[in-house]
Amino acid sequence: MENYLARYIESTISKKMKSSGVVLVEGPKFCGKTTTSALFAKSEIRLNTKAAIQIARIEPYNVLIGERPRLIDEWQTVPDLWNQAKAWIDENPGFGQFIFTGSSTPVDNSDIFHSGAGRITRVMMRPMSLFESRDSKGSVSLSSLFEGNSPAVFDMNDGYGLEDTAFLLCRGGWPLSIQPDNAVSLEVTSISYESLFNLANSENPNFRNKNPEIMKIVMRAYARHVSSQTPTTKILADIAARDSRSISNKTFEEYADVLTELFIIEDMEAWNPNLRSKTVVRSTPTHHFVDSSIAAQALGASPADLMSDLNTFGLLFEDMAVRDLRVYAQTLNGNVLHYRDSRGLECDTIVHLKDGRWAPIEIKLGGDNLIDEGARNLLKLKSDISEKNQPSFMMILTATGPAYRRQDGIYVVPINCLKA
Repeated sequence: MENYLARYIESTISKKMKSSGVVLVEGPKFCGKTTTSALFAKSEIRLNTKAAIQIARIEPYNVLIGERPRLIDEWQTVPDLWNQAKAWIDENPGFGQFIFTGSSTPVDNSDIFHSGAGRITRVMMRPMSLFESRDSKGSVSLSSLFEGNSPAVFDMNDGYGLEDTAFLLCRGGWPLSIQPDNAVSLEVTSISYESLFNLANSENPNFRNKNPEIMKIVMRAYARHVSSQTPTTKILADIAARDSRSISNKTFEEYADVLTELFIIEDMEAWNPNLRSKTVVRSTPTHHFVDSSIAAQALGASPADLMSDLNTFGLLFEDMAVRDLRVYAQTLNGNVLHYRDSRGLECDTIVHLKDGRWAPIEIKLGGDNLIDEGARNLLKLKSDISEKNQPSFMMILTATGPAYRRQDGIYVVPINCLKA
């Protein structure tokens, strides 16, 4: 496929197709779900026009007919396909028969009569990490660090600065935005952002009835509190103060639910380790977008704006880093969580693998003071954890600067040097 950039998710899809009849690849619009899924298909049907959707609703069973693996794009426009696929797999047992792709939840969940357990496996696809978009040299590998071999890490990372991270943050990981001209890249991202609010013709009435202006207000407020555990009450007060508009808690939650269903916001859950002490671990999720460019667009922030407002830059960079870590962790069969306890001790991210291995990663723009602060947090957290459950490694992920290993054993790694 010409100009196609390989994705980490390919290995996950391939593995799931060997153990499930249907693999459902879901995620935000424009992240490349259909293009990547097509690599595994021998036939396909795309339910992206009214005519195709109407015909599929009349004869949903016939949509499944074709050489397998068969790709069915935007399956959620015909929710009964979920039931039909389950029935098909029951009658024709076998793995890797269908790939469903979708960028929102179904029009009407009441049309789905079973969970799909044992037959349908979900795979979350996010926008591209920097390594996938060829913006990270990948000189430091998470998988190597988890292997516990204490690999040598030293990269001066010359020729890459904070301005480069600011641009990549605003551009985002959207395949269409990966252009040789930076100005064109930012324009493509801007156009894609605006299209997120074109819900007037949505098949889902829950989306269609939402006011685009209120949607933008909620997005903007969420962006102002990205990478934080700010409660809804404070976000609503912020909206009233900054946007001169009052929104009820019920309205805010409804719009936040829609943004979640559209895979636009993706909050990060808390990690609850086995501590030496009886310290209470906070369970409030951290606010995050599926891609940092959404937060930048919601705030109207350009790369130059970020360079002149390092506080906002730091919060949005953490959001960007979480995106990349989620992509890498998924490849390693793990997930990304955060830690915060009743004493105020925090760790931005915990990469936790399903086999029990884990690693705390603090996220900082860079500079000796911030790196030292992050190191103190990591060492304190390590000292609190049971000796039977020590981390595989500790890392400070930065926006710029060199990659190296400190004398205390903590790795300092710029985001453009990291890979899975």
